[in-house]
Amino acid sequence: MTRFVGFLIGAGFGLAFVLANSGPPLDPTAALVLRVLAVAALLAVIALVVALGRRSSGPVPDSGSAAESAQEGPGMRFGPFYGVVVALEAVLLFGGIQVLRALDAPVQANVAWIALTVGLHFLPLAWYWRTRSILGAAVYLTVLGAVGLAMAFTGHADWVPLVSGVASGVGILTGILVSLVLMNKAAGASADVSPARPS
Repeated sequence: MTRFVGFLIGAGFGLAFVLANSGPPLDPTAALVLRVLAVAALLAVIALVVALGRRSSGPVPDSGSAAESAQEGPGMRFGPFYGVVVALEAVLLFGGIQVLRALDAPVQANVAWIALTVGLHFLPLAWYWRTRSILGAAVYLTVLGAVGLAMAFTGHADWVPLVSGVASGVGILTGILVSLVLMNKAAGASADVSPARPS
């Protein structure tokens, strides 16, 4: 089950991005729908993780099967290197926000900086965990963060929470859901394949 911790952490951050940033200038009804969908996505992530965890604890399938590779997956190690990356991320987050305040940046620039920093922290983790799929999240969040910062400094600050916050959260939740659905399908397909019986 520990290999799914990253999915749960990511989904929690995705939900937080949506809940904290789905306000004005969004229409209140649209904001409510986004929040409800984000909560539903988190619940779906939890259900999929539980389903995969149950399959992982069941009988071990034949080696080379899709389910086995889905269960093993990338090695999400939370050792000293991970700790250093997270510590640097925290320094960049809080230090960057202080710099933005010193520059009299609009308060909405903070969410853009958070998205940018979170995106950048995935780059060393993709190398450490040896999983290229995280690079997609890294690029996605980094680009949305950079675009949001540009908007904040060019007079379009009102829309930064939508671009750098809501879009980041929706992207994270969607990516995690798609990954988990595919993993469940692969695990289910291999479980349906029974070994050949002698005639």
